[in-house]
Amino acid sequence: MAFGLLQPFVAATIVHEVVADRWQIGAVVFHCFVTMFLALAVAMIVLWAVTGPRFHYSDTWQLVVNTATTVVTFLIVFLIQNTQNRDARAIHLKLDEIIRAIRGASNSMINIETLSDQELQALSDQFEKIRTQRSGSAGEHG
Repeated sequence: MAFGLLQPFVAATIVHEVVADRWQIGAVVFHCFVTMFLALAVAMIVLWAVTGPRFHYSDTWQLVVNTATTVVTFLIVFLIQNTQNRDARAIHLKLDEIIRAIRGASNSMINIETLSDQELQALSDQFEKIRTQRSGSAGEHG
């Protein structure tokens, strides 16, 4: 029950991060949006709690808030996943550009996110071998 009461606040925090990042809303306007969203969430929870005695704290009364918070949580999961996918794609493109621009870097590393798990493990083993050889030769010269 307590977790259900906190979900609107968690949702507001997540929406704050996603909206600020996605649409670059001005700080003042965005602060007003978050404040209004939190005020609305608190008002809805207070209204729900106040109506408890009227509905004799019935199962349906409890189901209303549980359903609402579940739906909001479900929608926010997709919003977060979309944002994370966009972020990962942008990071990959930036790293691809860095790899492409650095002389001596292997361009074969540009699309390694498309490799299978076995191919990634083989690549990881190859780099571990290089690290071991370099640390061994660094100890000889140190």
